[in-house]
Amino acid sequence: MTLQFWVILILLVQNLSQICGTIPTTLDGPFDPVTAPLDKSFRGHAIDLPDTDPRVQRNVAAFEPEQISLSLSSTYDSVWISWITGEFQIGENIKPLNPKTVASVVHYGKLRFPMVHKASGQSLVYSQLYPYEGLQNYTSGIIHHVRLTGLEPNTLYHYRCGDPSIPAMSVIYNFKTMPVSNPKSYPSRIAVIGDLGLTYNSTSTVEHLMKNKPDLILLVGDVTYANLYLTNGTGSDCYSCSFADTPIHETYQPRWDYWGRFMQPVISKVPVMMVQGNHEIEEQAENLTFESYTSRFAFPSKESGSSSPFYYSFNAGGIHFIVLGGYVAYNRSVS
Repeated sequence: MTLQFWVILILLVQNLSQICGTIPTTLDGPFDPVTAPLDKSFRGHAIDLPDTDPRVQRNVAAFEPEQISLSLSSTYDSVWISWITGEFQIGENIKPLNPKTVASVVHYGKLRFPMVHKASGQSLVYSQLYPYEGLQNYTSGIIHHVRLTGLEPNTLYHYRCGDPSIPAMSVIYNFKTMPVSNPKSYPSRIAVIGDLGLTYNSTSTVEHLMKNKPDLILLVGDVTYANLYLTNGTGSDCYSCSFADTPIHETYQPRWDYWGRFMQPVISKVPVMMVQGNHEIEEQAENLTFESYTSRFAFPSKESGSSSPFYYSFNAGGIHFIVLGGYVAYNRSVS
């Protein structure tokens, strides 16, 4: 992973000998930081999940929502819901879907009460194009982002997303808002993960994550490793070692869709906040970069006064997070 900074004021977990029992919460702290010993039971060689694994296959019809995820806005009273409708296309000749054909709607309300609130948002598609004969181009399904506002702190909500006019709505999901922002109010558990990928080791990480029920997930770069693949789906642990003669660093964009499906059971109910790593660069035609990363996820950039998804800030209870990506364009005049 290339250099990136998370400036985080966070209470650290106490002695890891307690992990075999119950992981303490921030309310039990503060604690001295410790280093976790290497778990030698993990595979030294990570094996990618194949596209035949049921956890990464598409299991919705037509324009029903999939790859549903939740992210925070800058304050406790607002969150983002994101999802994808329609199927991606890959090949030499592709035609992007029209985002205007499917609405972006979320119905929501407090848990155990009717979903009386409705929010609408925006939608888009992105493409990954390669100006070389024989390479496979890609265009995404329709990506939706809807911001929910007026939420109460530390409160359980339920929601459905999709287009009610088709109808094509998701099943019902739940989430809990962050506590109110003050020095004595914190999320109970925060999971920090880097270099997650989509391997059999990733499944162990996610199982551990779900078992310990975090309130917030911080994903610090290198999300899917789609850039370790050729556009035909051939992968390698070392791209430059195996594919040194390719005219451009290729990617296999369906790995992003597989990742979104695999992670949906977690990030549809627990907010995930991200920063980019070098594996998200994904150069394509016209020197475009980071198209998948910036298109698929919602970032509280505008709400926090940022002009870029590469840096932003948000509150989670009494913690103020400042996310500074390592790929922000800057010069001497930037403040």
